[in-house]
Amino acid sequence: MSELDQIDRKIIAQLAIDSGLTSEQLGNRVGLSASAAHRRVKLLEESGFIRGYRAVLSPEARGNPSAVYVAVTLTDQRKETLSAFETAVARAPEIAEGHLITGDSDYMLKILVKEGDSFERVHRELLAALPGVQRLVTQVSIRKIVGE
Repeated sequence: MSELDQIDRKIIAQLAIDSGLTSEQLGNRVGLSASAAHRRVKLLEESGFIRGYRAVLSPEARGNPSAVYVAVTLTDQRKETLSAFETAVARAPEIAEGHLITGDSDYMLKILVKEGDSFERVHRELLAALPGVQRLVTQVSIRKIVGE
């Protein structure tokens, strides 16, 4: 499967809203039988258009985290420096997202600081200790206005 048709797009849209739909429910929403909907979903999974499913947890279940965004500038752009930094970031559970970016900084990290923890600890023990870091610029989210 290399391209999505209109039915595939409808299936993906419905699963994006509620990935827990049964094949029967999904089929009813997109105009297919339960077995046809099931087959289509399996093909979408096998082709990589659907890469997985997840639960959307409440803030309470996640420890009421605060989001902190950190722009990171590295000492240089050598392959070894980038690789060492990315490997260390991938191992840090506090780092929810990491992006190589354009502009004044090299990376943007989203840190989730759980209630009872402190960003000072995360900054001192994790961020400042990452390999190749030259500068960290932090912004704290006051309130989420869009997204899960």
